[in-house]
Amino acid sequence: MAAMAMAASSSFCRPLPELASGRARNPALLNRRRPRVVANWGHFGDVVRKDVEFIKVGLNRGIRWANDAFRIPQVSKTVDDLLWIRNVEDPQAVNLPTPSPPQPSYPELSGVDLFMADLKALEAYAVYYYSLSKIWTKPLPEVYDPQSVAEYFGCRPHVVGLRLLEVFSSFATAAIRIRMSRVQKFLGPGLDGENDESKSKFGSVLKETLLNLGPTFIKVGQSLSTRPDIIGSEISKALSELHDQIPPFPRTIAMKIIQEELGSPIESFFSDISEEPVAAASFGQVYRGRTLDGISVAVKVQRPNMLHVVVRDVYILRLGLGFLQKIAKRKSDLRLYADELGKGLLGELDYNLEATNATEFWETHSHFSFIHVPKVFRHLSRRRVLTMEWISGDSPTDLLTISTEKTSSAYSERQKVDAKRRLLDLVNKGVEATLVQLLDTGLLHADPHPGNLRYIPSGQIGFLDFGLLCRMEEKHQLAMLASIVHIVNGDWANLVQALAEMDVVRPGTNLRRVTLDLEYALGELEFKDGIPDVKFSKVLGKIWSIALKYQFRMPPYYTLMLRSLASLEGLALAADKDFKTFEAAFPYVVQKLLTENSIPTRKILHSVVLNKKKEFQWQRIALFLRVGAMRKGLQRMAAPHNEAAIEYSTVKANSDLDVVNLITRLLVSKEGAVLRRLVMTANGASLIQAMVSKEAKFFRQQLCTIVADIIHQWALRTLGQGNRATELGTTVKTGIPSDRRGGRSSSQLTTGQIDYGSFLNDRRIKLLFSKVLKSAGKKPVLMLKFFWTSIIILATASAMACHRTVVSLSELYLGPISLAPKRYAVPA
Repeated sequence: MAAMAMAASSSFCRPLPELASGRARNPALLNRRRPRVVANWGHFGDVVRKDVEFIKVGLNRGIRWANDAFRIPQVSKTVDDLLWIRNVEDPQAVNLPTPSPPQPSYPELSGVDLFMADLKALEAYAVYYYSLSKIWTKPLPEVYDPQSVAEYFGCRPHVVGLRLLEVFSSFATAAIRIRMSRVQKFLGPGLDGENDESKSKFGSVLKETLLNLGPTFIKVGQSLSTRPDIIGSEISKALSELHDQIPPFPRTIAMKIIQEELGSPIESFFSDISEEPVAAASFGQVYRGRTLDGISVAVKVQRPNMLHVVVRDVYILRLGLGFLQKIAKRKSDLRLYADELGKGLLGELDYNLEATNATEFWETHSHFSFIHVPKVFRHLSRRRVLTMEWISGDSPTDLLTISTEKTSSAYSERQKVDAKRRLLDLVNKGVEATLVQLLDTGLLHADPHPGNLRYIPSGQIGFLDFGLLCRMEEKHQLAMLASIVHIVNGDWANLVQALAEMDVVRPGTNLRRVTLDLEYALGELEFKDGIPDVKFSKVLGKIWSIALKYQFRMPPYYTLMLRSLASLEGLALAADKDFKTFEAAFPYVVQKLLTENSIPTRKILHSVVLNKKKEFQWQRIALFLRVGAMRKGLQRMAAPHNEAAIEYSTVKANSDLDVVNLITRLLVSKEGAVLRRLVMTANGASLIQAMVSKEAKFFRQQLCTIVADIIHQWALRTLGQGNRATELGTTVKTGIPSDRRGGRSSSQLTTGQIDYGSFLNDRRIKLLFSKVLKSAGKKPVLMLKFFWTSIIILATASAMACHRTVVSLSELYLGPISLAPKRYAVPA
């Protein structure tokens, strides 16, 4: 057998005669045909990767068997308690002050006195060391206090040291992985988009590192993911997966925590709880359950040992910032940033506080019908367990996935279009909800990332996770309102002044230089219909660059507003590249300025639309009124008797006709006090000057139509045919002529009917008119133009009214008159 094998091997190894002769005849040809041998590193990498996966599976099986056989989790818990010295902690320990060591004293005493003094010294040292030992029994405080935390970890330096070693090793490993990937790219062929790919790889490695380091670092990564203007879009995209890809902890531990917190078996509170968590967050995870009453609820359970883990990381961060402060020789105490972070994170760990926050948020925003806040079940909530109403809705991430799906056929085109519509509706309402919190209520949701939003089938936007809320002072709300208006109007000097009022600009900063830098950075913005035609994230990036240059102090609410709007814009742009945040946000700002009758808001409005001579700046006021006509809520507020509730959505204005109707209805409504005050404050001559100008041609045409309707209405009433003419479809009470079929135009349907007769008889309108004429009476030439224009309008309106009256009477007595050409059938 061996001989046969050797023969076979020799036959395989022996070259064929043809090849041997060819090699002898033409060696150059053979060398030319021989391919160049290159190592296939990709195949080698795949083999190694599969071997590693196989080893991982085997190790996981072995670990599971060892856990069951040797009860490793119980042993691990015991070792963890010994490491943290939890066995000596006493929850009832009294918070005693740290004792000072006894000071030696050697007075001139006898031997017996010295001996007695030594005994007293021994007693003092015994008491001192006993007091020091008591510090070890003090548990970690549940409310963040820097001094108590320092004392706690001062007794446990080994815990801090091990954590520092873990953090340094994790980031060192990440740095090595990133460096190796760059080496592989250097050895491999060059590819297009190599820079974006390296950033994506960096973001992926950073995401895995933060996941391995635990909840505190995951929280930091989630915050960074909402700031693509700082870390870049590729890294932000990778870190955004931290909102959805956090591994859950075992269900048995979660059920044990629920039972410990509620004090009774789970069956006595819930009839059913899902086997797997429906969501896992950095600090806890959520199960879907059902109460004994059959109510569907969301049960949020905190991860085990979160207090110790979070406070330890904050303490390490505090040590690092203190070290950095000494190196950089900064006057400000950088450790205060760690203290603020610690207070916020520990507040999120107390679910009783979150329940209180959710209730307060609901009470504050309950009258905004488009905002939905889930109900809290206080009797089923404790410090580590929170039970709230279950919200059935779509997450922005799911809607985005469906609307942008291109390769898969899992969704029909109709589903994609519907998902895109719902996503854009959610973004519009999210922008409005942010402005409501910022400018109206002053109570802000402090974690507005997409994972905490839901689009409910009823069209509402649902908020989740109320661990942190941010509160604003009224003066900061007004300054924020002014800053938004000034950005839209390109008024950089007043924008800097508003930032100073919000305590953003530090005292002593050269405001003139800040204004020039803002004008240079944002002065090239393109405007469309008076609104910046630019991405909000681009404006945000320029503002941040100036903020870093002048060391602005960014208040929490300012950062939250910028982060929320940038996050919502990112969602919308993925579905609709033409979405503009300013276009979605400004109508709400205009409505607030035109309807809120307070001294500060009137001051802001007057500073925008009036110059120093109190003359109207017509371009700006035209922008305000045109944007206001896009606002359904403003139209409804101006409606007679306030017939319908405000709708929190925007629609495109049909034409300048909507602007005229809005002015007419708003001036005589309860909410029109701001507009009436504006007319009373302004220079009336500028109003008359604008009316007779070329730009007001459409306004004069509309005014002519209104006067013609009033004369037409008077003529029909005089002839006793008013009601009959109205039944025939002729417009009597509106300033908009009916179409040929007797129906109302789209603008009329939008704004409703306007009784212009009552409008002209309104005492307030007469007062405004007389004030304007009195102010313009000082300029005879202007008054002459005004009277000539009025005569032309009256003559034209009278002719139009006579024509309509003749048509109405003809339709009444002769039947409807058709202006369409008649057709006759002619036989061939």
